[in-house]
Amino acid sequence: MVFPGSITDQLLPDRLDRVSLSFLVEGLEVRRGGVGANIALGLGRLGLAPVLVGAAGADHGEYDAWLRANGVDTTGVLTVPDLLTARFLCTTDRDQNQIASFYPGAMARATDVDLAGVLARTGPARLVLIGPDDPAAMQHRTQECRDAGIPFAADPSQQLARLSAEEAVHLVTGADLLFTNAYERELLLHRTGLTEAQVLDRVGSWITTLGADGVRIERRGKPPVETVPPPERAKADPTGVGDAFRAGFLAATVWQLPVLTAARVGCQLATLVLETVGTQEYPFDPADFLRRLADAYGPATAGAVRPHLPARSAVRSKSNPAPTGPSSNSSTAAAGT
Repeated sequence: MVFPGSITDQLLPDRLDRVSLSFLVEGLEVRRGGVGANIALGLGRLGLAPVLVGAAGADHGEYDAWLRANGVDTTGVLTVPDLLTARFLCTTDRDQNQIASFYPGAMARATDVDLAGVLARTGPARLVLIGPDDPAAMQHRTQECRDAGIPFAADPSQQLARLSAEEAVHLVTGADLLFTNAYERELLLHRTGLTEAQVLDRVGSWITTLGADGVRIERRGKPPVETVPPPERAKADPTGVGDAFRAGFLAATVWQLPVLTAARVGCQLATLVLETVGTQEYPFDPADFLRRLADAYGPATAGAVRPHLPARSAVRSKSNPAPTGPSSNSSTAAAGT
């Protein structure tokens, strides 16, 4: 939903103890989303073989077909017939401020999915992203990766508010990659009581997204690596920008490119989402993507990425779906809603 005014103008400083707000919005649009699905679809468009792991309701059939048509293996998605698929309800104002609510629905059954069983069908994963999901499922998935020796990335995101200090520490410890935005970074430190150095002792790389200021990557004993986003052609909708960044960064990581290049790929994919209304509706043309990478970051960055991108767009229409069987390529599993 889009509110044509400013949300902050409706907040009365002397009445914040009792807030009751109602917004007359200009329209209601129902779009596909979910962190895991958004990231998996981005990986698919970049030419990888992502496996989505999680739980959805009986209402997800058309969405499932859309994901498969865009290169996502959905054999790791459990269908829960008596519940609806999780939903994110969001109102965005003219200044890109947002107020949102989240209904978990079938997500509460995510612990019923066995990651080892999924990977036995699809083939081994190069990396598992553990994104915001049912809190118990996030803990379970982390332990599954540790027990199996599978590299994993921790992305607690909005679920940090639900995690205890012990759960948050358990989730990030041993992660090859830790993703947070600037606010989540501070919340993680406050919630766990850890210092920045102590977090870096527990993870391989800590990636912090900074909105318009770009991204910072920190590793123990090494100087931070920073980059800024490329110029955008428009600012249409910020929803899903962080998910697209993660998809680009993860793809470049699987391609074994340097972290700076990975961050730039993530920033460029995130910019495509920012320019488009919706989280998965953005157009992706590999040639244009490489041109924009070269314009923003130089020909060396584009040259490093070029061998890994598909020759043409991986986006497929509903009338021409992708094969549904497992891919022979190495996969990246996006576990979450």
